[in-house]
Amino acid sequence: MKKMLIGLFLATSLISFGIEKEGYVNSDIKENMTKNDKLSFLIVHFGTTFDDTRAKTIDALNNDAKNKFDNFKVVEAYTSRIIMRRLKSRNIIKDNPAEAIDKLEKEGYTYLIVQSSNIIPGIEFKTLEKQIELYKNKFKDIRIGSPLLGENENYKKVLTILKKDIGDLEDNEGVVLVGHGTSDSANSTYACVDYTAKDLGLPFYVGTIEGYPTIDNVIKNLKKDNIKKVILTPFMFVAGDHANNDIAIDWKEKLEKNGFIVINRIKGLGEIKEIRELMIENAGFMVTHKKEDMISKKLFYSKQKDK
Repeated sequence: MKKMLIGLFLATSLISFGIEKEGYVNSDIKENMTKNDKLSFLIVHFGTTFDDTRAKTIDALNNDAKNKFDNFKVVEAYTSRIIMRRLKSRNIIKDNPAEAIDKLEKEGYTYLIVQSSNIIPGIEFKTLEKQIELYKNKFKDIRIGSPLLGENENYKKVLTILKKDIGDLEDNEGVVLVGHGTSDSANSTYACVDYTAKDLGLPFYVGTIEGYPTIDNVIKNLKKDNIKKVILTPFMFVAGDHANNDIAIDWKEKLEKNGFIVINRIKGLGEIKEIRELMIENAGFMVTHKKEDMISKKLFYSKQKDK
């Protein structure tokens, strides 16, 4: 009876996520919770020292999560120690994931959903996964929602949202989306987004600051497609240091030297409500699903007899 009442409470408190994803299995946290169990959501960000974009992106996502999961505690954490140190010098204190999780454990939380604002499943996200793994025996269950582009189906969703947010384009006008880039294999996400844009018929060109495609790749494709005017915008959750310096200054100057008219659009993805909703959706999905255990699955199939 206790489990049934708690299940009913949670079912009416959470968003209804009527979606399925490959690589996940149905596993409803609320079915295992008792009256003494407590569920919390941890929203993890790389962080930024730019106050204006923090309010429009990081704080906005935190508030969205609090509004959607209003019966549960929602806390945040930053992963960049450099940013945290700089903020601390301004008396702005942010916990790292370990500090935030330790506090939740001491407060008696037994179930935890972690959602990051990472765009791709790169080094930052994989490091977070490893850190969370260290706490698996201290909670009854810890689950991590995928980053924005952690699943293929979100590529088209994100591009469609961006198309709507940017608006109609003029003839010979294109949009250059600039991501951070990484040495991790997840860097291929950027090229896949570029390919998806072309498949959708969108004049969107994806480049990265520290990965592939590079600005030279972008310029080559812009010229090939006879693009004359460029809307230059970050493909990052926050419009921080990279957006205001590497993109708004360095990339703009190089594009202009190559003959393009450039319009800066310094707006982080996190400023777009529909983008934040996708991240909240990922967090809510993990309440009723968990990642499939591929080792157990392979073991199961290895024991099946061929007919």
